[in-house]
Parts: sequence; C-alpha cells; structure tokens
Amino acid sequence: MLHHIAIFASGTGSNAKKIVEHFKHNHNITVSLIVTNNADAPVLVMAREYGIPTLVIDRDYFYKTEDILKNFNKFSIDFVVLAGFLWLVPTYLVRAFEKRMVNIHPALLPKYGGKGMYGMRVHEAVKKAGDTETGITIHFVNEQYDDGDIVFQAKCLVNTEDSPEDIAKKIHQLEHRHFPKVIEKLLAE
Repeated sequence: MLHHIAIFASGTGSNAKKIVEHFKHNHNITVSLIVTNNADAPVLVMAREYGIPTLVIDRDYFYKTEDILKNFNKFSIDFVVLAGFLWLVPTYLVRAFEKRMVNIHPALLPKYGGKGMYGMRVHEAVKKAGDTETGITIHFVNEQYDDGDIVFQAKCLVNTEDSPEDIAKKIHQLEHRHFPKVIEKLLAE
C-alpha cells in the first residue's frame, strides 16, 4: 500500500525537508502535500524545489469549513505530520485522522508544552529552569496542544554554558535524525 503524507509547517520547514528527503526514493511512502498557514513560509520554496503540491490556508478555511478534507481526498492523504505548525488542529481533522496524525515538540513532554510553547520559547524556558537534559517528543495529535499519546522521545544533555541557541541546535539534530524514521515505523505498523 502506498501511503500519502501531508506535512503541515508554518516556517522554514527544515523538518519537512528531512522527511521529504527521507522518503524521496521510498516506494511505499510519499509526501503528497505541504500545507502552511503562512503564504511567505520558506517551506513553500522547498516544496516547489521537490515538485510537491502546496496548500496555503487561512483561519476561516481551517476552522469554519471542513474543505481541507476534500483536498486531502484529492491527494489520497492517509497520514498527517505536523512539523512546526503553530495552530491548534480542529476537532473534525483530529477525528478524521485519529492515530494517523503526529506532531513533533522540541522538549520532553509533558514539560514545556501547551499553548505558546514553541521554538525558542521552549529552549529559553529549559535554560531558565536550569534543566540538565531536554529533548524531543513525537506524539499523536488530539484536541489540545502537545497532549496526545507519546510515540517517541529522545534526550540530549544541556550544559550550564549552553545558550538557548545552542539548545536549539541540539534539538534540531535530534528532530532531523529521528522524525522521519519514527514516521516510517508508524506507517509500517
């Protein structure tokens, strides 16, 4: 069976790119759609470079209609990946893709999760708390921010001299190393 993935991203799309590259020559899994809520997002440039169709959404489209499901049907989407997507996913979409939608979070949930906890905000909170380790969490998506069942976690050390930017670099390395492989494993089950 060929799996078709939709990746949601709001910004640069470094995780999206790693996922696209990971599945580029895979005959069972393909990235069929990139969805963004930011018409200027660099992830759109990456999608064009790889010849992947894109969909730019606004709040009304996402929250007041279920039209995205029609678009997903056009592309045979059967799995959704949130890779730096900052909006809360509406209930209709969570239910349509129950246990078939994952998110990556740049901390060891349940620590540093929830509304407003993304990107450098997370790394600054880790540094401020004096934590000696942090990491990534890949989890299924439910109706709350960063609250779904945890699928995978990976850790890294935080040294006292690490800045939030240093922590971010360590987290990106973990994300890029593990996210595509975890997705592949989930689709193989």
